[in-house]
Amino acid sequence: MRIAIIGAGLAGLTAAYELRDHDVEVFEAAGRIGGKLYSVPFNDGPTDMGAEAFLARRHDAVEFIESLGLGGSLVEPSGLHSLVYSGELKPLPRGGMMGIPSHSEPVAHLVSAETARRIDNEEPFEWTAGSDVSVGRLVRQQFGDDLVDHVISALLGGVYSCSADDLGVRATIPALAETLDALSARGPVTLSAAVRSLEEARAAKPSSGGPVFQTFRGGYAELYEALADKSRAKIYLDTFISGITREGEKFRLAGTPGDTAAFDRVLVATPAPTAARLLPKVSPGAAERLKSVKLAASAVVGLKFESDTDPAGNALPQNSGILVATDQDDVHAKAFTLSSRKWPHLAERGGALVRASFGRFGNDAIVRAEEDDLVDYALDDLQRLTGFDGRAAGVAEIFTQRWFGGLPRFDAGHLETVAGARGALAATPGIDATGAWAGGVGVPNVIADARAAAARIAR
Repeated sequence: MRIAIIGAGLAGLTAAYELRDHDVEVFEAAGRIGGKLYSVPFNDGPTDMGAEAFLARRHDAVEFIESLGLGGSLVEPSGLHSLVYSGELKPLPRGGMMGIPSHSEPVAHLVSAETARRIDNEEPFEWTAGSDVSVGRLVRQQFGDDLVDHVISALLGGVYSCSADDLGVRATIPALAETLDALSARGPVTLSAAVRSLEEARAAKPSSGGPVFQTFRGGYAELYEALADKSRAKIYLDTFISGITREGEKFRLAGTPGDTAAFDRVLVATPAPTAARLLPKVSPGAAERLKSVKLAASAVVGLKFESDTDPAGNALPQNSGILVATDQDDVHAKAFTLSSRKWPHLAERGGALVRASFGRFGNDAIVRAEEDDLVDYALDDLQRLTGFDGRAAGVAEIFTQRWFGGLPRFDAGHLETVAGARGALAATPGIDATGAWAGGVGVPNVIADARAAAARIAR
């Protein structure tokens, strides 16, 4: 069976590997494979400028990686805690659910006394099972604005490049939505009770041991290059596919070399707006639904310093990273990953590696800033937050990576959009779609959804 895959990011390459017993061709518009995974060849070794870790508690992902022969490349973080900046550096709260606490103590150092009182004396609210609302709206309503601005948006911004107000509870914290559903069937609902129930369930669950997160010693290039190699697929780079049409039981792709290839199956593994542009002639229902998915842009500035201490004796903090509260208007960066603190294998290289992240949904201007400006923002913000003068410590290497439309906005209507697109595609034999928009952000989710899509397309 001849199969076309559009997109050579993690989703497309995973699907190609799963379909390796077929005649598979992969078409990628960019000049490289990997999509939002990107390992840059710094002088001392590969450094990831896209995703830099995955949830190792997803054993399906770990087993898949091990099946590729990459188990020996997996490394774990140092375990150092993170900080949040809201006028000054403070410890990031532990426990709770994505920053939402069950009581005020973990967040009392980051919120007002009034917010702490509201958390501990929360009034019940109405919740309709199966419904969704933005995380920001729900938490502001129950606990107050400062918890959202100082903690929750900072945490979610690092994962989704969106504020809490742009993200649906069910789409981004499904366990919380399901717990709220269960509580609503028994009586009054409070957010604190739902979080407490999740904390108790987590404490009662036997620990599986092992790290929560892992990454690759040689960067994510190890993963996407292994998938490309082991898939045995023909991969075409710099190949822009402009549309898909059906001819009887076959499909043709506009933009393939010669435009002559006919395929038995087509799998679209692109961001949702690109899929919407490709699908109108073969699955107009899916195309129409996917038009509504909005994307968030972001940028990463990678900095390698000669030393982790400047000449004045100011050192980078002994923490894995810093999140920035969303109400800090005088700080350009949304987060810093202190990579050589977080990852022992990077610390072995000497000096210090830091990643500065910029951009949230609705704020593309910062991502479009001149490269010199982004670098200056990163260095200035880092010094402002930590006291560490990176310029004086010596900047050995710099790499700036922009991700325009890097992540979908998982708003309160996103799951309904995905379900509608899935339904329309299911009614269209021979064609399917996958990607972060479909299965959720994070490497394990993308891998799982791509493998499921590959299984469907091979039927």
